[in-house]
Order: sequence, then C-alpha cells, then structure tokens
Amino acid sequence: MDFLTLTLIILATQFMNLCHGAGIATYWGQHGGEGTLAAACATGNYQYINIAFLNVFGNGRIPQLNLSSHCNTSIHGSCRWIGDDVVACQKKGIQVLLSLGGGVGTYSLSSTNDAQEVANYLWDNFLGGGTSNSRPFGNAILDGIDFHIKLGLSKNYDTLAKSLSSRSSTHQTVYLSAAPHCPFPDTYLSKAIKAGVFDYIWVQFFNNPSCQYDTGNSTNLVHFWDKWSTANAGLIFLGLPAGVDAATSGGYVPVDVVVTEVLPEIMEGPKFGGVMVWSRYYDEKTGYGAAIKGGLDGGDGGGHVSSIGIAIILN
Repeated sequence: MDFLTLTLIILATQFMNLCHGAGIATYWGQHGGEGTLAAACATGNYQYINIAFLNVFGNGRIPQLNLSSHCNTSIHGSCRWIGDDVVACQKKGIQVLLSLGGGVGTYSLSSTNDAQEVANYLWDNFLGGGTSNSRPFGNAILDGIDFHIKLGLSKNYDTLAKSLSSRSSTHQTVYLSAAPHCPFPDTYLSKAIKAGVFDYIWVQFFNNPSCQYDTGNSTNLVHFWDKWSTANAGLIFLGLPAGVDAATSGGYVPVDVVVTEVLPEIMEGPKFGGVMVWSRYYDEKTGYGAAIKGGLDGGDGGGHVSSIGIAIILN
C-alpha cells in the first residue's frame, strides 16, 4: 500500500539590516548643557556621534579642541574622561568620530605636506597610532574623522581624506564622514568627496534657503537630495535641525512632515543612510530624533529585506 505524506512548510523571515539599517547621527560637544557623551549614547537614539570640534589645525598651528564647557582643553588631561565615554558608546555599537572644523575657529591646509602632517597628528592622537603622549581622550581609539569644513580655503582636504583612509587595515577601519551644505557641489569639500573615500555624508539641509525645506514645500530639498545621491560616497544622510532654534536661517522640518512626506521620497535609494540631527543639545530638548525613529524603521535604509519560502514534499 502506497504511503503518501505531504508536508508543506512555508517560512517567511525578514532580515532587516543584513548590510546596515537606517540610523541617526548627531553632533556632541558644542553645548555644556547637553549632558555627557555617555548619556547621549545611553538614549539608544544614535548610531553615529561626532565629537565637535577640533577647530584649530593646519599651517603650522598647534591643534586645539573646542568642546564648550565639557572640559578645559588647555589643561593636560582635562578631557581624558571623554575617552571613557567613547569606549562606553562603542560597546553599544555606536561609532564615534572626531569632527574637524566648524563655524568658529582657525584652520586650513597650506599644502599636501601639511595635510599629511595633520593626518599623522590625528592618527597618533585620536586613532590607532598610539605614539603620542598627549592623547586628549587617553587610550580611547575613535572610529574615524568627520570633515565639517566651513571656513578658510578648500584646498588639500582630499589629500587629508586619502591619507586617513589609507590607515585602514584588517585590524582597524578608519571611517570618514563629511558634512557639506546642501548646495551641490559643496564649496569646501567637493574635491575631497570626489576622491571616493567617505563612508558617510550628512548633508546639511538647513541654513541654506536655496535647497532646504520651506514651509509646506519640500520640492527643493528632494531635488538637491537627488543630486547628492550621485556623490561618490558610501551612505548619504539627511541633515536636519532638531528644533526651530537649532537653525539660524531656517530649514526646520516638522516631525510629521519628515515621516510622512520627506522620508518616503528619499529613503528608497541604495545610498540612503538615515538622518543627521543637529545637535545633541537641541535633540535632547525637543526629542526630535526619537520622534522620527519610527519613520526610519519603516524602510530598509539601504539594507535588505529577504523573504525565504521553502516547500518540502515528502513521498
């Protein structure tokens, strides 16, 4: 007598983030009222944090940090506690980068040799070099360097970026990010971005009337987002102010508009990485990042969703 057993098994499993998921980046270090770096990481809202800023460097200058009232950078060892916070953040899977530049400071790169010297300084004092006796954050090894260039000349940042990128090895990856304004291409970082070594670009869609969100109209924002999506880089992030007061010249996008109008227009692209909110201080006040997380979770953020169906028939 024939015996027939029919078993049908259907498995539907979604794998979000096989490569990466949409995340939130922010800047910490420019306001004494924003709390500690470790506290920012403990919120679970961020996947990337830029420590801002190293705002004096290049052309023979002694590099200097400006971290508001978090620590007195002129006193040796005053900022070492930040290294402990960096390690605490990294244990949570958060990448921590040092941001160069900012809107206040004195910085430029006078030559390719100067760019190499700055790269050496960053490697020895903040990354994996470990040869300096004056590492501001102690033995903590940051994940990379952010280029937040808003002043001075635009020359030689491509050399700096390529030199830092070349330090990556099987033991340590040096991640690079850039924070250009939304007009495309960016005045300061265009040549550096074209070098193709940046892992992340958080484009600032604020304080730029020509390409930022205007009340009730996201046309210009989406138009320039499409331009930035062609940049030779890994992931592109939508940079937004975390509150009305966070942008001096506009660009604030209400949470409901971000979630229902803007993100659905831009997050399907393969380079979409998430949102950068400026800054931790304003985000803590408004809860902006936490409020938009649901909109980011609704898409794959450049990752992949897989459904596996298996049918087994046994005779």
